[in-house]
Amino acid sequence: MTDASMAPTPGQTVGPFFHYALPFEGDSCLVPEGSAGAVRLHGYVFDGAGQAVPDALLEIRQADASGHVPTAEGSRHRDGRFTGWGRAATDASGHYGFVTVEPGPTRPDAAPFFAVTVLARGLLDRLFTRAYLPDDAIGLETDPVVATLTADRRNGLVAQREPDGSLRFDVHLQGPQETTFLRFPRHGGSP
Repeated sequence: MTDASMAPTPGQTVGPFFHYALPFEGDSCLVPEGSAGAVRLHGYVFDGAGQAVPDALLEIRQADASGHVPTAEGSRHRDGRFTGWGRAATDASGHYGFVTVEPGPTRPDAAPFFAVTVLARGLLDRLFTRAYLPDDAIGLETDPVVATLTADRRNGLVAQREPDGSLRFDVHLQGPQETTFLRFPRHGGSP
């Protein structure tokens, strides 16, 4: 006989509680705004119906401009160090933004990218994707992750260069423009 109180239950979704606990002052500024090499990475998060998601949270992890992946932990106490990690919440219009530097390639055959994690209401787990720089055609051809994708799936992983030099990367959680999400072998979540 099985105890009914021990029956499995469905998992909890990841949001929207994190807007009250996870963001902190300066979390989206990996480098000071206006500093040498600073660039703005920004965009919108959309649901499957094309509506803005006003309560998503994005995290990025990246190499520095020379391709070195920092090993300093966290972002809250940078102390002038580039930690390669930041967090940004979407606003009422679904917009997010980071101030950072453009990453360099971490190895000769790889294109430079921002590793992006998305948390939002209704998701059972976080989602992983990448935002590649648009200016490295050769790197995008040889990158081991990009090379495995069809052309339309590749295009959705490349940020767009805006006239002001910033990088725009929109995230579509579902639908015809759904962003390509990645699964990592040691991560048990859904893609």
